[in-house]
Amino acid sequence: MAEYRYIQFSVEADIGHLQLNRPEKKNAINDALLLEIEDVFINMPEEVSVMLFSGNGPEFCSGLDLSEHVARDPFGVVQHSRMWHRVFGRIANSPVPVVAALHGAVIGGGLELASSAHVRVADETTYFRLPEGRHGIFVGGGASVRVGRILGASRMMDMMLTGRTYNAVDGERLGLAHYCVEPGTALEKATELAKSIAQNSRLSNFAMVTGLARIESMSMDDGLFTESLLAGMTQTSPEVQERIGQFLNRKKK
Repeated sequence: MAEYRYIQFSVEADIGHLQLNRPEKKNAINDALLLEIEDVFINMPEEVSVMLFSGNGPEFCSGLDLSEHVARDPFGVVQHSRMWHRVFGRIANSPVPVVAALHGAVIGGGLELASSAHVRVADETTYFRLPEGRHGIFVGGGASVRVGRILGASRMMDMMLTGRTYNAVDGERLGLAHYCVEPGTALEKATELAKSIAQNSRLSNFAMVTGLARIESMSMDDGLFTESLLAGMTQTSPEVQERIGQFLNRKKK
Protein backbone atom coordinates (compact mmCIF):
# COMPACT_ATOMS: atom_id res chain seq x y z
CA MET A 1 0.00 0.00 0.00
CA ALA A 2 1.32 3.46 -0.92
CA GLU A 3 2.75 5.80 1.70
CA TYR A 4 1.28 9.29 1.84
CA ARG A 5 2.43 12.60 3.30
CA TYR A 6 -0.85 14.43 3.83
CA ILE A 7 -3.34 11.61 4.37
CA GLN A 8 -3.46 8.23 6.04
CA PHE A 9 -5.14 5.25 4.43
CA SER A 10 -5.84 1.85 5.91
CA VAL A 11 -8.14 -1.11 5.28
CA GLU A 12 -9.75 -3.21 8.01
CA ALA A 13 -11.83 -6.14 6.78
CA ASP A 14 -13.69 -4.62 3.84
CA ILE A 15 -13.79 -1.01 5.15
CA GLY A 16 -11.29 1.50 3.79
CA HIS A 17 -10.45 4.53 5.93
CA LEU A 18 -9.02 7.70 4.39
CA GLN A 19 -8.04 10.31 6.97
CA LEU A 20 -6.86 13.83 6.22
CA ASN A 21 -3.61 14.21 8.13
CA ARG A 22 -2.53 17.85 8.31
CA PRO A 23 -3.73 18.62 11.85
CA GLU A 24 -1.19 21.45 12.22
CA LYS A 25 -2.89 23.12 9.23
CA LYS A 26 -6.45 22.22 10.30
CA ASN A 27 -6.38 19.76 7.39
CA ALA A 28 -6.33 22.61 4.88
CA ILE A 29 -6.30 21.41 1.28
CA ASN A 30 -3.31 21.81 -0.99
CA ASP A 31 -2.77 20.25 -4.40
CA ALA A 32 -0.58 17.45 -3.07
CA LEU A 33 -3.28 16.39 -0.59
CA LEU A 34 -5.86 16.35 -3.38
CA LEU A 35 -3.68 14.15 -5.55
CA GLU A 36 -3.13 11.74 -2.67
CA ILE A 37 -6.91 11.45 -2.24
CA GLU A 38 -7.23 10.79 -5.95
CA ASP A 39 -4.57 8.09 -5.79
CA VAL A 40 -6.51 6.23 -3.08
CA PHE A 41 -9.68 6.19 -5.17
CA ILE A 42 -7.87 5.23 -8.39
CA ASN A 43 -6.03 2.38 -6.68
CA MET A 44 -8.72 1.30 -4.22
CA PRO A 45 -8.09 -2.29 -3.08
CA GLU A 46 -10.63 -4.74 -4.49
CA GLU A 47 -11.70 -5.92 -1.04
CA VAL A 48 -12.94 -2.44 -0.05
CA SER A 49 -16.75 -2.32 -0.14
CA VAL A 50 -17.25 0.96 1.78
CA MET A 51 -14.93 3.93 2.28
CA LEU A 52 -14.72 6.02 5.46
CA PHE A 53 -13.53 9.63 5.36
CA SER A 54 -12.38 11.61 8.40
CA GLY A 55 -9.95 14.30 9.54
CA ASN A 56 -7.13 13.99 12.08
CA GLY A 57 -7.00 16.62 14.81
CA PRO A 58 -9.60 19.13 16.03
CA GLU A 59 -10.95 20.07 12.57
CA PHE A 60 -12.28 18.03 9.65
CA CYS A 61 -11.08 20.50 7.01
CA SER A 62 -10.63 24.28 7.08
CA GLY A 63 -10.72 24.58 3.28
CA LEU A 64 -8.15 25.80 0.79
CA ASP A 65 -4.65 26.31 2.19
CA LEU A 66 -4.35 30.03 1.39
CA SER A 67 -0.71 30.01 2.51
CA GLU A 68 0.08 27.97 -0.60
CA HIS A 69 -2.06 30.09 -2.92
CA VAL A 70 -0.47 30.60 -6.33
CA ALA A 71 -1.33 33.54 -8.59
CA ARG A 72 -2.68 32.20 -11.90
CA ASP A 73 -4.06 33.66 -15.10
CA PRO A 74 -7.75 33.01 -15.83
CA PHE A 75 -7.09 29.84 -17.82
CA GLY A 76 -4.79 28.57 -15.06
CA VAL A 77 -7.56 29.10 -12.51
CA VAL A 78 -10.00 27.20 -14.74
CA GLN A 79 -7.58 24.29 -15.06
CA HIS A 80 -6.95 24.28 -11.30
CA SER A 81 -10.68 24.30 -10.56
CA ARG A 82 -11.19 21.43 -12.99
CA MET A 83 -8.54 19.44 -11.13
CA TRP A 84 -10.56 19.87 -7.91
CA HIS A 85 -13.68 18.79 -9.80
CA ARG A 86 -11.88 15.70 -11.08
CA VAL A 87 -10.68 14.64 -7.64
CA PHE A 88 -13.97 15.26 -5.85
CA GLY A 89 -15.71 13.53 -8.73
CA ARG A 90 -13.67 10.42 -7.89
CA ILE A 91 -15.37 10.47 -4.47
CA ALA A 92 -18.87 11.33 -5.65
CA ASN A 93 -18.69 8.77 -8.45
CA SER A 94 -16.92 6.12 -6.39
CA PRO A 95 -18.16 2.59 -7.14
CA VAL A 96 -18.44 2.02 -3.37
CA PRO A 97 -20.33 4.14 -0.83
CA VAL A 98 -18.34 6.86 0.95
CA VAL A 99 -19.26 7.77 4.55
CA ALA A 100 -17.76 10.97 5.98
CA ALA A 101 -17.23 11.63 9.70
CA LEU A 102 -17.28 15.40 10.29
CA HIS A 103 -16.19 17.45 13.28
CA GLY A 104 -15.05 21.01 13.86
CA ALA A 105 -14.52 23.15 10.78
CA VAL A 106 -16.11 22.09 7.49
CA ILE A 107 -15.30 25.26 5.60
CA GLY A 108 -15.05 26.20 1.93
CA GLY A 109 -13.18 23.44 0.16
CA GLY A 110 -13.77 21.25 3.20
CA LEU A 111 -17.51 21.52 2.60
CA GLU A 112 -16.95 20.79 -1.08
CA LEU A 113 -15.03 17.68 -0.05
CA ALA A 114 -17.67 16.61 2.48
CA SER A 115 -20.54 17.13 0.05
CA SER A 116 -18.87 14.66 -2.32
CA ALA A 117 -19.48 11.86 0.20
CA HIS A 118 -22.68 9.82 0.01
CA VAL A 119 -23.43 9.75 3.76
CA ARG A 120 -22.30 12.45 6.20
CA VAL A 121 -22.16 12.16 9.99
CA ALA A 122 -21.49 15.38 11.94
CA ASP A 123 -20.78 15.60 15.62
CA GLU A 124 -22.06 18.59 17.58
CA THR A 125 -18.77 20.48 17.24
CA THR A 126 -19.20 20.68 13.47
CA TYR A 127 -19.84 23.99 11.73
CA PHE A 128 -20.31 24.72 8.03
CA ARG A 129 -19.23 27.90 6.22
CA LEU A 130 -18.53 29.18 2.71
CA PRO A 131 -16.20 32.19 3.20
CA GLU A 132 -15.32 32.75 -0.45
CA GLY A 133 -17.24 36.03 -0.62
CA ARG A 134 -15.13 37.44 2.22
CA HIS A 135 -11.98 36.51 0.31
CA GLY A 136 -13.26 38.09 -2.91
CA ILE A 137 -13.35 34.80 -4.79
CA PHE A 138 -15.90 32.24 -5.97
CA VAL A 139 -16.20 28.55 -5.17
CA GLY A 140 -14.20 26.32 -7.50
CA GLY A 141 -14.36 22.79 -6.11
CA GLY A 142 -17.93 21.92 -7.02
CA ALA A 143 -19.94 23.67 -4.27
CA SER A 144 -22.16 25.55 -6.73
CA VAL A 145 -23.46 22.17 -7.89
CA ARG A 146 -23.20 19.81 -4.89
CA VAL A 147 -23.84 22.22 -2.01
CA GLY A 148 -26.28 24.17 -4.19
CA ARG A 149 -28.34 21.04 -4.77
CA ILE A 150 -28.38 20.29 -1.05
CA LEU A 151 -29.33 23.77 0.15
CA GLY A 152 -30.86 25.36 -2.95
CA ALA A 153 -29.27 28.32 -4.69
CA SER A 154 -30.92 30.87 -2.40
CA ARG A 155 -29.52 29.48 0.87
CA MET A 156 -26.10 28.93 -0.67
CA MET A 157 -26.14 32.51 -1.93
CA ASP A 158 -26.86 33.70 1.60
CA MET A 159 -23.95 31.64 2.99
CA MET A 160 -21.53 33.08 0.45
CA LEU A 161 -22.74 36.69 0.61
CA THR A 162 -22.87 36.97 4.40
CA GLY A 163 -20.36 34.38 5.59
CA ARG A 164 -23.18 32.72 7.53
CA THR A 165 -22.22 29.71 9.66
CA TYR A 166 -24.49 26.72 10.21
CA ASN A 167 -23.96 24.53 13.25
CA ALA A 168 -24.30 20.75 13.25
CA VAL A 169 -28.00 20.77 14.19
CA ASP A 170 -28.86 23.20 11.39
CA GLY A 171 -26.57 21.29 9.05
CA GLU A 172 -28.50 18.09 9.64
CA ARG A 173 -31.82 19.90 9.24
CA LEU A 174 -30.71 21.34 5.89
CA GLY A 175 -29.02 18.20 4.58
CA LEU A 176 -25.37 19.19 4.90
CA ALA A 177 -25.18 16.21 7.26
CA HIS A 178 -27.46 13.20 7.51
CA TYR A 179 -26.74 12.45 11.18
CA CYS A 180 -25.88 14.65 14.16
CA VAL A 181 -24.18 12.91 17.09
CA GLU A 182 -22.50 13.77 20.37
CA PRO A 183 -19.05 15.40 20.29
CA GLY A 184 -16.26 12.96 19.53
CA THR A 185 -18.54 10.19 18.25
CA ALA A 186 -18.80 10.99 14.52
CA LEU A 187 -16.21 8.42 13.46
CA GLU A 188 -17.78 5.76 15.69
CA LYS A 189 -21.21 6.38 14.13
CA ALA A 190 -19.75 6.56 10.62
CA THR A 191 -17.97 3.25 11.17
CA GLU A 192 -21.19 1.66 12.42
CA LEU A 193 -23.00 2.87 9.29
CA ALA A 194 -20.16 1.72 7.02
CA LYS A 195 -20.30 -1.78 8.49
CA SER A 196 -24.06 -1.89 7.99
CA ILE A 197 -23.78 -0.64 4.39
CA ALA A 198 -21.11 -3.26 3.72
CA GLN A 199 -23.71 -5.95 4.43
CA ASN A 200 -25.73 -4.84 1.40
CA SER A 201 -25.22 -6.34 -2.02
CA ARG A 202 -22.18 -4.71 -3.63
CA LEU A 203 -24.14 -4.48 -6.87
CA SER A 204 -27.06 -2.64 -5.30
CA ASN A 205 -24.65 -0.32 -3.44
CA PHE A 206 -22.99 0.43 -6.77
CA ALA A 207 -26.34 1.13 -8.40
CA MET A 208 -27.39 3.48 -5.60
CA VAL A 209 -24.22 5.57 -5.36
CA THR A 210 -23.64 5.81 -9.11
CA GLY A 211 -27.23 5.87 -10.32
CA LEU A 212 -29.19 8.22 -8.07
CA ALA A 213 -27.02 11.32 -8.60
CA ARG A 214 -27.18 10.84 -12.35
CA ILE A 215 -30.94 10.30 -12.30
CA GLU A 216 -31.32 13.57 -10.37
CA SER A 217 -29.87 15.52 -13.32
CA MET A 218 -31.97 13.72 -15.96
CA SER A 219 -35.40 14.49 -17.32
CA MET A 220 -38.21 12.54 -15.66
CA ASP A 221 -38.58 10.14 -18.59
CA ASP A 222 -34.84 9.48 -18.81
CA GLY A 223 -34.65 9.04 -15.03
CA LEU A 224 -37.48 6.52 -14.98
CA PHE A 225 -35.93 4.59 -17.86
CA THR A 226 -32.55 4.52 -16.08
CA GLU A 227 -34.28 3.35 -12.90
CA SER A 228 -35.75 0.41 -14.83
CA LEU A 229 -32.33 -0.52 -16.20
CA LEU A 230 -30.78 -0.43 -12.72
CA ALA A 231 -33.65 -2.47 -11.31
CA GLY A 232 -33.16 -5.05 -14.05
CA MET A 233 -29.44 -5.20 -13.40
CA THR A 234 -29.72 -5.62 -9.62
CA GLN A 235 -32.85 -7.73 -9.19
CA THR A 236 -31.67 -10.48 -11.53
CA SER A 237 -28.25 -11.02 -9.94
CA PRO A 238 -27.76 -14.43 -8.28
CA GLU A 239 -26.81 -12.78 -4.98
CA VAL A 240 -30.02 -10.76 -4.80
CA GLN A 241 -32.17 -13.76 -5.73
CA GLU A 242 -30.51 -15.68 -2.89
CA ARG A 243 -31.10 -12.79 -0.45
CA ILE A 244 -34.78 -12.54 -1.40
CA GLY A 245 -35.15 -16.31 -1.05
CA GLN A 246 -33.64 -16.19 2.44
CA PHE A 247 -35.98 -13.34 3.39
CA LEU A 248 -39.06 -15.20 2.17
CA ASN A 249 -38.00 -18.36 3.99
CA ARG A 250 -37.64 -16.39 7.23
CA LYS A 251 -41.15 -14.96 6.80
CA LYS A 252 -42.61 -18.48 6.30
CA LYS A 253 -41.02 -19.60 9.55
